[in-house]
Amino acid sequence: MSNQVWLSQLQQHRAIAVIRAPKMDLGEKMAASVAAGGMRLIEITWNSDRAADLISLLRAELPGCIIGTGTLFNVQQLQNAIASGAQFLFSPHTDPEMIKAAVAKDVPIIPGALTPTEIVTAWSQGASCVKVFPVQAVGGTSYIQSLQAPLGHIPLIPTGGVTLENAKDFLQVGAVAVGLSGELFPKEWVLEANWSAIALQAKKLIRRLN
Repeated sequence: MSNQVWLSQLQQHRAIAVIRAPKMDLGEKMAASVAAGGMRLIEITWNSDRAADLISLLRAELPGCIIGTGTLFNVQQLQNAIASGAQFLFSPHTDPEMIKAAVAKDVPIIPGALTPTEIVTAWSQGASCVKVFPVQAVGGTSYIQSLQAPLGHIPLIPTGGVTLENAKDFLQVGAVAVGLSGELFPKEWVLEANWSAIALQAKKLIRRLN
């Protein structure tokens, strides 16, 4: 998927559901639940149980969704993720070799960065967008807003502290999209297999962003 297509998908859907699944069958249900709630961008973290198998399964089961991965730490993991069918790639840090490997395969990569120097470094090396993480620890929406004047040309995806309540605020101050994890998947709901509650939570998020 080209960067242009990826950016258009982000601008259309605006939110990414981040799934860290302790068991593959739970990950499948978590993904199906947010998809039922209307979300179309789903990230399976690479430290999920059998992440590669789960990504391949979801590509087949949820053809209307774009399935990617995150928490990638090195080129080998990145290459394995692409082989499993991951359509976009997130990492918590900026690694030039990982960016280069993703660009060579034409798979969007979104490295993590925090300071202006890190953000510009990631962007200049070929990142599709830049994940600003952990955003809440450094000021949340006010931090994203303060980056817009010098760095408004770089598409930013804040994660780490994004909630149903503040997600739209991030978009209004300039973020291209947001990533949410715990807000969409409260532990007790997952343990209770309360998939309808998770679907409703996803639906609420989409409603708030529109």
